[in-house]
Amino acid sequence: MRLSYENKLLAILALSFGFVFFDRLALSFLFPFMAAELRLSPAHLGMLASALALTWSLSGLGLGAWSDRRGVKKPMLVAAVLAFSLFSAASGLVAGFLSLLLFRALMGVAEGPVLPISQSLLAAASTPARRGFNMGIVNGSAPGLLGAVLGPPLLVALAEAYGWRAAFYLSCLPGLLIAWLAWRHVREPATEPVPATERAGGFGELLRERNILLCVLIACSYITWFIILISFTPTFLIQVKGMSPQAMGAVMSSLGFAWVAWGALVPAISDRIGRKPAMVAFSLIAACCPLVLLEVDRMAWLLPLVFLSYTGLGCFTLFMATIPAETVSPRRIATALGMIMGVGELAGGFVAPTVAGFAADRYGLSIVMWIAMAGALLPALLSLGLRETAPLRLRPRGAALEVERALR
Repeated sequence: MRLSYENKLLAILALSFGFVFFDRLALSFLFPFMAAELRLSPAHLGMLASALALTWSLSGLGLGAWSDRRGVKKPMLVAAVLAFSLFSAASGLVAGFLSLLLFRALMGVAEGPVLPISQSLLAAASTPARRGFNMGIVNGSAPGLLGAVLGPPLLVALAEAYGWRAAFYLSCLPGLLIAWLAWRHVREPATEPVPATERAGGFGELLRERNILLCVLIACSYITWFIILISFTPTFLIQVKGMSPQAMGAVMSSLGFAWVAWGALVPAISDRIGRKPAMVAFSLIAACCPLVLLEVDRMAWLLPLVFLSYTGLGCFTLFMATIPAETVSPRRIATALGMIMGVGELAGGFVAPTVAGFAADRYGLSIVMWIAMAGALLPALLSLGLRETAPLRLRPRGAALEVERALR
């Protein structure tokens, strides 16, 4: 049976963004193996995460908007996948902190445009009833499966068997295959370049849309929750909880399974109940995950509670892709997504990890969990101001308005 183009595109884009996070999170899982040899501390880990987030954000902002202005998506996607794969492998060549910082920053430049371009391609090819689900697979489930389920045990096993450098080298191979698949099968969408008359307002015009402004603010806080948890949890579990590398890998895999499940479920549920109630409810649940990591010690309880509370990655799809795509015109989707992701990465990915790293050096690693908890509570409050965009939730209102007009 031949796959429809929508499903084929979904698979390729899921692999593309999934391996973005496989490579991005590799540093977190390999850091305990690298720290002694390269003389790295938690503050260094925070700075490395911040450097990648900074270049990721600037690249996403600039290249996302450029792809809309030029109407060019496919070649940039292929080039980005090739580049981030090679820069990730180059992390295995480093001799110290500065060279590692350089390669992680370059990797961020390459990874920045992948999400806005992927989601703009998907928005153009998705049927409305499947939009949230499709975007959830790309934005949530695929990164969770490849980056957090398969990543921890595979990278830890490679590091223990062959060393952490070999683990980085091997991480580039899937990216080369994915770049070929994208070049072979992805089509340039039919959307036209943004005309000069629409470019004048730029980001300021987009921010006048209430949903876009709220999504930017939510991104700043939610990315803090995500980056701090994913960057510091492996080291926290080993150094504070006293876990073995294998036990740490099991917990991180539980986070990954939750990422996969909730990454698809939350957007799919939002297709039915609405984007706004889903954002509020699942953000409140996500705020409990750092508390679980802090307070629960028994693995029999820790693994299921981590799974049940790590719901935030499903919300990422909503504020970073689905809600903006349902708010702005199709010709400006990559620009809006790039701005939300870029500003969010600047605050939550660039500033927050460095602050958390220095706070951990001074007050202990447990402090990062309290920072992460606050990072999920604020989005729950901000989401109360969102304007509903889910097509199935808007139809009854539209039907009621038609009846009301007929009665008049």
